Order: sequence, then structure tokens, then C-alpha cells
Amino acid sequence: MIPKASQMLEIMRFCQAFMAELYKYIGPDTDIPAGDIGVGGREIGYMYGMYKKLVGTHNGVFTGKGRGWGGSLIRPEATGFGNVYFAEEMLKTRGESMKGKIVTVSGFGNVSWGSIIKATQLGARVVTISGPDGYVYDPDGISGEKIDYLLELRASNQDIVKPYTYEFPNAQFFEGKRPWEVKCDVALPCAIQNELNGEDAQNLVNNGVMCVSEGANMPCTPEAMEIFLNAKILYGPGKAANAGGVATSGLEQTQNAMKLNWTAEEVEAKLHQIMINIHEACVKYGKDEEGYVNYVKGSNVAGFIKVADAMIDQGVI
Repeated sequence: MIPKASQMLEIMRFCQAFMAELYKYIGPDTDIPAGDIGVGGREIGYMYGMYKKLVGTHNGVFTGKGRGWGGSLIRPEATGFGNVYFAEEMLKTRGESMKGKIVTVSGFGNVSWGSIIKATQLGARVVTISGPDGYVYDPDGISGEKIDYLLELRASNQDIVKPYTYEFPNAQFFEGKRPWEVKCDVALPCAIQNELNGEDAQNLVNNGVMCVSEGANMPCTPEAMEIFLNAKILYGPGKAANAGGVATSGLEQTQNAMKLNWTAEEVEAKLHQIMINIHEACVKYGKDEEGYVNYVKGSNVAGFIKVADAMIDQGVI
């Protein structure tokens, strides 16, 4: 193992070397990178610092920046917040809401953290988190100091969730398993691609799940997606449901261009409206004759039409 101090230097040098090549292909009006799994605020900072050194300008070429150098409030929570807002809009189509619902969440990073915060604020009870080592089931619900503890758990860099049960003994740890065997009303897969397979999807359907909203990128396999659609449950694909992160990246860019900072309330209000608009577009193009909304079809068609119309308007056909 590389000692932590040396490891940090290696990460910094890697980021700087990477940016020495990448800087030619990015820019505020060209292409705008953002963080993801394994690339957080530290790595964004190293790369942005090198970018500024190379081009000599301070602009919004990265999103997910630190608050002291162009970042936006709500950005770390944004994907999770947006995911729950989208789930709430889906539930409204059936006269339901997040209030009183039992929610299972996978992962314990930014997306999971944001999803747990917002679901709890809307009156739901979140009962699971997960990691590479297994999942934690907390029947009392993950709220208050438990949400705060998730930040400590993530900062430990151990990439495991079992220590949660040491801190909160009423919770149970299930080694090597995924949280989709737990009975719930709403499932929010927020960890990694292909984490929820056909067997998991069938377990959720058999246990009466009414809504699945993807916080991660493509966390459900094609088999799982087919099971959800055939069962006609509310299923929000990541291309729509987890758009809150990139939407707030856009809001960060806007603040950079205007040379100002919005309050957390302003950013969140704009994010909420964006998710409502995305949901409306999905319903417009995804509702069938029987009234069921296929959000996969709706999001695909809405996205295609937006691009196609722009191409036609600009003569690119």
C-alpha cells in the first residue's frame, strides 16, 4: 500500500498530467467535465488548478468545484435530490406521495446521501444503505444523526457499510447481499451500473414495490427493466430520474457566467422545477392508451425530439 501522504501526491500528479493533455479539448463553451465515482472535490480541484495554470483563465470549465472557487451550493446533493423529486412526481400520477413510504436505497455516496436526505424531508422512512461488503437494514429509519454519520463513513475511505451497525446497534448487516430483498414501497438504486438484476427486480415486484427511480447511471439491467415495465410499476430510468446532477452543473455554470452565487434555496427551487419539467416531458411522450406511463419510452422520445427539432431548425438534416 502507498502511504496516504504519498498517495495524495500521486493522485495530484496524475490529475495534473491528465489535464496537461485534456485541457486542449475542454472549455466553458466546448466540453465541461464533472466528477463521478472516484473523482470528487479533491480531484476536481487538482485538475482545475492545472487547467488554470495552462490556459491562464478562471472560468467554469469544471463542475463540482469547491465553494471557494466557483462551486455551487446543493451540487453534492443534487443528483439524489433530483431523483427523489422525480419519484415524487411519478407517485403523484397515482395519487400517492413519498410521505409514509418505506424506501430502500443502495450505495452510501453523494447520490445515496442526497436521496436519503430528501426522501426523509418528504416524510419517507429510508431503511437501507449498501456497499461492496453488503447492505445495512435499519428498521428505525436513517435520519438525523444517522445521515450525518454517512459523511463520516464515506470519509473513512474504507468503502464498507458494516461500521454503521457498530454506531447504531439496532441496524443489521447482511454480508455480500443487496438491499432489494427488503420489502419496500419505493426503491432508489443509487450505487453503480447493473447493481439490480432480473432476480432483484422480481423480488421487488413480488414484495409490492410501487416505484423504482434510478439515482445511478443504468443501475438496472435490461432484464430488470423489462420486469418493471411488464409489471406496470412506476419506473424512472436514470436518463430522466438522475438528471438533477447535470442540471445543477448547468446551474453552477450559469452562476459562474453571471459572476454571482445563488443561495441554497434558489438553487434547489430551480432544480425542483427542472425535475418537474423533465417528468412532464416523459409523461407527454410515454403515456399509452391505457394511461400507463412508460418513462423509458417517454424520456427517449422527448430527448430525440428535442435534438431532432434543433437540427432541423438549424438546417442540419
